[in-house]
Amino acid sequence: MLLHAYMAMRLLPALAMLTPAWPLALAALVISAITIPMPFASRRIAANATLGNTLKWVGLISMGWFSSMFVLTVARDAGLLIAWLASTLGGLHVRWDTGLPWSALAVLVLATLTTLIGFINARRTASVKRVDIPIRGLPTALEGFTIAQLSDIHVGPTIKSAYIQRIVDAVNRLGADAIAITGDLVDGSVAELREHIAPLAGLRARHGTFVVTGNHEYYAGAHAWIAELRRLGLKVLLNEHVVLQTRNVRGAQNDEELFESQLVLAGVTDYTAGHFDAAHQSDPHLALFDAPPLVHTRVLLAHQPRSAPLAAQAGYQLQLSGHTHGGQFFPWNLFVPMQQPFTAGLHRLHDTWIYVSRGTGYWGPPKRFGAPSEITLLTLVTALN
Repeated sequence: MLLHAYMAMRLLPALAMLTPAWPLALAALVISAITIPMPFASRRIAANATLGNTLKWVGLISMGWFSSMFVLTVARDAGLLIAWLASTLGGLHVRWDTGLPWSALAVLVLATLTTLIGFINARRTASVKRVDIPIRGLPTALEGFTIAQLSDIHVGPTIKSAYIQRIVDAVNRLGADAIAITGDLVDGSVAELREHIAPLAGLRARHGTFVVTGNHEYYAGAHAWIAELRRLGLKVLLNEHVVLQTRNVRGAQNDEELFESQLVLAGVTDYTAGHFDAAHQSDPHLALFDAPPLVHTRVLLAHQPRSAPLAAQAGYQLQLSGHTHGGQFFPWNLFVPMQQPFTAGLHRLHDTWIYVSRGTGYWGPPKRFGAPSEITLLTLVTALN
């Protein structure tokens, strides 16, 4: 409420200088202040499911609009302060006061426009992003092996089964060799979301679908979700691995030929999982326990990019992560590097590639601006040097 009052005091007097329609801006701020708490209070407010969902939608959209309004208001004030200092102390002839009404209008228009564009970006089905991963010494049998990565879908208040079905259909059209889901699938309990997560059972790939936990699974009850995902036929990897036989090696002449057609796909629990359950402490080294030593191509699924240093030490060629959403919308992308070593895209740490997805869904406000969602199709290729 205090931040809304700050924006009202800084913007409304200036808007009143420009247009008699300034009460509309006041009404928007009041609506925002009232509706933002609704996603958190909707269970108590509405026994009716339809009304409860409506309250969540309105509140989350308001939250996204408020975020942009606040950031732009602060930026406007910083600009006006600099102009005033230049005029008063610097002796420059800067008419900082003439920009008051128009800059206030610009804040309102830009915040509304970015929220509208962000809503459209968030609600569309994520586009496919194709990425080649150059692996040094990649066996010929693994050349062209594909992994479709989904991450950070956040099934919950505004992401339901129809949204998930569109993602499943898009992934199945890719014909990937394996599908990897790198955490933060859900924002709610199994009882609340079972029917909405169900379309994931329709994912199809030659070697199946593999899942690792993200921090939001632990907020929502990780053990129940692990059981539910396994019931749907998804393979949840908890500091463990599987060995994928990628070619028909019937009649292989030697062990080397057999091993070169195999790939170790490992998965770790979320980086913070040990805070919720000590038995789930994330451990990339443990995930390789008893892995065949002659299978040198090793891929790790780890929700958070900050698992990368341990993954590099353990000898993985590739780590697939998410968690960051690429920042989801400005300016939060600027804060991601404070917690994570990588924000989005392909990076290298020693001999390990790290690919960080911007996410296939979104969290909180249905808003993506400057950080598009993605379904990633990663292809293993031989490094040229």
